[in-house]
Amino acid sequence: MIARLPLILTAILAAWVVSGLRAPKEKPDAFAVNEWGRLPVVANGRFQPLDSLARNSLLQLREKQTLNTEPWKTSGSPKMLTASEWLMAMTMNPSAADAWPVFRIDHPDLKGLLALPMDPNEAQKSDGKHYSWNQIQTKLKELQEQARTAAAKESSHRNPFEQAVMRLWSGVGLYMKLQNMLQPQNAEDWNAELGRYFTAIEPGRTAAMAQNSGKDYDKAALEALMRDLQRFDAMSQFEPPLVVPPETAGPNAQLDWSRMGMALMDIARGATPSFAVTSYAKMSSAYRSGNVAAFNEAVRDYRQLLGSGFDRPLAKAASEQLFNFFQPFYKGIVIFTLAGLCALGFWVRPAHWEFLRRTAVWLCLLGLTVHTGGLLWRMVLEGRPPVTNLYSSAIFIGWGAIGLGLILETFWRNGVGAVVASVCAFLTLIIAHHLALSGDTMEMMRAVLDTNFWLATHVVIVTLGYASTFVAGFLAIIFVLRGVFTTGLDSPTAKSLTKMVYGIVCFATLFSFVGTVLGGIWADQSWGRFWGWDAKENGALIIVLWNALILHARWGGLVRERGLMNCAIFGNIVTAWSWFGVNMLGIGLHSYGFMDQAFYWLMGFNASQILLILIGSLPLKMWASFRHQQPPTTPPEPRGTPQPA
Repeated sequence: MIARLPLILTAILAAWVVSGLRAPKEKPDAFAVNEWGRLPVVANGRFQPLDSLARNSLLQLREKQTLNTEPWKTSGSPKMLTASEWLMAMTMNPSAADAWPVFRIDHPDLKGLLALPMDPNEAQKSDGKHYSWNQIQTKLKELQEQARTAAAKESSHRNPFEQAVMRLWSGVGLYMKLQNMLQPQNAEDWNAELGRYFTAIEPGRTAAMAQNSGKDYDKAALEALMRDLQRFDAMSQFEPPLVVPPETAGPNAQLDWSRMGMALMDIARGATPSFAVTSYAKMSSAYRSGNVAAFNEAVRDYRQLLGSGFDRPLAKAASEQLFNFFQPFYKGIVIFTLAGLCALGFWVRPAHWEFLRRTAVWLCLLGLTVHTGGLLWRMVLEGRPPVTNLYSSAIFIGWGAIGLGLILETFWRNGVGAVVASVCAFLTLIIAHHLALSGDTMEMMRAVLDTNFWLATHVVIVTLGYASTFVAGFLAIIFVLRGVFTTGLDSPTAKSLTKMVYGIVCFATLFSFVGTVLGGIWADQSWGRFWGWDAKENGALIIVLWNALILHARWGGLVRERGLMNCAIFGNIVTAWSWFGVNMLGIGLHSYGFMDQAFYWLMGFNASQILLILIGSLPLKMWASFRHQQPPTTPPEPRGTPQPA
């Protein structure tokens, strides 16, 4: 039974993974939430389903893809809503959505400014972290004043309170955009109001022309039309996503779609009402009145109308919604967590628990399959190579680290490769999750980056250099932790780790150098100069120089095992700086992913690496593995004779 455990556990998790490839079934007597969430819109410069818009928006507002409408409950089951269910209420019944605690606020001074409950209190229906629009809107003026003050400062100079104010103010803007996406936010029965607007257009236009000619005119008819046009203009001012397609699909795709407010005003100018305008109005009124049959029929009718000429947006929206349901990278976190635990368990009794190592390897292979599938799926959805922004770089670095870890495990079979693969995958996927909190991870490319050839060459190669440098650093961390705190670092293990680090550093040097040179060629084509000492360029160069320094120090006998490991750990700091640090400077041509909230995490990571270097520099008599034995030593290799990888 134990011998079959690797296959059994892997098969169970594989079945769990495959089950996610099927969309949840909808009840016949309930609103067709998933079908509605599959409808395409244009947001952030790309086609995406309403489901993705809802998930990305909730992540920005409350850092989760689901909504707990009763987070203060300490007993019983609180009412939970999916992202699409929340967006349906936001766009078609705002008065209900305004009462749900969707804004996450953590800073105590900001809570005080808005006069919000500070502590969890079930009687006051507050968990001390999440608040509703109704609780916030009474203090919008004060929030706006603070936001103006904070906006006048450079992002890097804002204190934590000002950063919290700007995040909340951005969330308020997003909230208003969504509430004005399909109808005016103060609409009561949008289908009926739209019918009255259609009726009022002709009398209102006649009155307007009579007024311009100096003739008597129907003042009431003109005022009625102007009230509606002011509402629709206010909708457009918030710049919500584009939800109204053209009458026929054209070559410009996203550019031909328009906002609901603009489409409504165009009708008053003589344009034919779009089928999207009337369809969404029917959905809204049916949803608000609780008429399930009418709502579902309106959704189906709209999809049929879109079907003639809009096959690509519909297919892309359906594929992306299924990707959202599948959640490959969340599943990867679960799988690699179990793999890492099995690999660490193997180290407890390596002579007897070989089945745990094999289980870890099988799980890493399953995780790599899921990770690769998610990576390829994103590439198809975006129509881009794997690395386009910070989020996708975290996903790709994790993928590269998994592959390198499994290659190491194939040669040495001591659990080290499995640990590296699972830990690096887990950490990079967690980083990717937090990067997703800033918004759409498949956003439109900036014009200067919109070159698939260089994204597929320079960016991929230099990111593999990042991944391999991190792998070398984590191998070195294993050496230090096992050597100082356990007795498991015997001479053969120490030698194998040394060979692993050396080989990976050679690999990292090659890829980081080639990737940096390719980046210079791309810069020459994009900006007219090969090298400009930009912060990102300097960061990439430092990685190349540091890896080259490690190799020369090793070849020249300046460092041995512990020196090599400490240098590799410092490589983590160098790589983290090039990957994240230069973006936080907010300067240079490469600062595309500025996010000041990650500054403290980066500083904490760097501090942890410095601490590990100090631990690795302790005298050998303080290393648990070397207290009662001669330290493992290897003579320096002759110059120019590298060790086998």
